[in-house]
Amino acid sequence: MIRRLTAIASEDVGNADPRALPLAMAAWDAYLRLGDYEGQRAIAHAAIHLAVAPKSNAIDQAWKRAKQFVAAQPRLEVPTYLRNAPTQLMESLGHGEGYRYAHNEPNGYPAGSQHDCWPDDVPFERFFEPSEYGQEKRFQQMQAWRASLDDAADRGEG
Repeated sequence: MIRRLTAIASEDVGNADPRALPLAMAAWDAYLRLGDYEGQRAIAHAAIHLAVAPKSNAIDQAWKRAKQFVAAQPRLEVPTYLRNAPTQLMESLGHGEGYRYAHNEPNGYPAGSQHDCWPDDVPFERFFEPSEYGQEKRFQQMQAWRASLDDAADRGEG
């Protein structure tokens, strides 16, 4: 039962309530540590939370779209600026050059299409489309905010 509840937390609740998956994992752990009799309450705790939590399958849909995208383009290269440069050779090849560390950027976000972590010569595609439910509504707002920062940076305003 707890294995299925854990799957439900990710597949059916998803990011509408990001606490669902850690709660299910904690219930599973509690069951294993407490034994059957007392551990059943932890499973009930998770089951009730999952039953009343907002639902979204946006994670599952995004995962499927991303897998299809990668399967259709199996030879994508990691952008050079995202490649690690632990050796002088790699550094001389330009690995890591132009990388912008998010924590050093205004708003904690390296805005602009020049730093979108997307392979060159591949049109950008968004895989995760948050629902209107629970925490995903906030994710929609965050995506819109970042898109506005990207647009401003691309216009030279950032």
